[in-house]
Amino acid sequence: MAIDERTAHVDESLDRAKHPVSVAAGPYGHPFHPILVTVPIGAWIGSLVLDIGSRAADNGGGLARAAWWMIALGIIGAAVAAIFGLLDFTRLPKRSTAGRTALIHMTLNVIVLACFVASWIWREDRGVEEETSTGQIVLSIVALLLLSVSGWLGGRLSYHFGVRVARERDQLVGYDTAHRARR
Repeated sequence: MAIDERTAHVDESLDRAKHPVSVAAGPYGHPFHPILVTVPIGAWIGSLVLDIGSRAADNGGGLARAAWWMIALGIIGAAVAAIFGLLDFTRLPKRSTAGRTALIHMTLNVIVLACFVASWIWREDRGVEEETSTGQIVLSIVALLLLSVSGWLGGRLSYHFGVRVARERDQLVGYDTAHRARR
């Protein structure tokens, strides 16, 4: 296969990755997955802040219990976001760099989710009077560091590979229309 033929095949495969597998994944050029990931990210960062607060407060048990609830919210949010991420993942050519990047992104997210599920279970039998343990805080920090790497890879999928981002020619049409309207 000539280089031009391979390039055309890759371009066609990546162009297909810009379109949703289903309307449930979000409209063309505006996927739901990146919107939904803000819930677990925010919840888990909030849980870490509450955990640290539970160590600093005189009676940190209430803050530790609030962190437990935030972790639960993050777990539910991550499960929902994962469904939409899988819909986008199915559109990627598996043997491409974008496909491999998405696989690493997904694997890291599964590890992060497992860390927070473990943390949530670890906290389950604790009373409200107890502050968060150092081990639980360390687990959250490690999970959030992994989530940062995964988020960077997710950004690479969108901004470098253009996964589920509108084709450039469609973006230019929108720009031309808006530019003409301002004249």
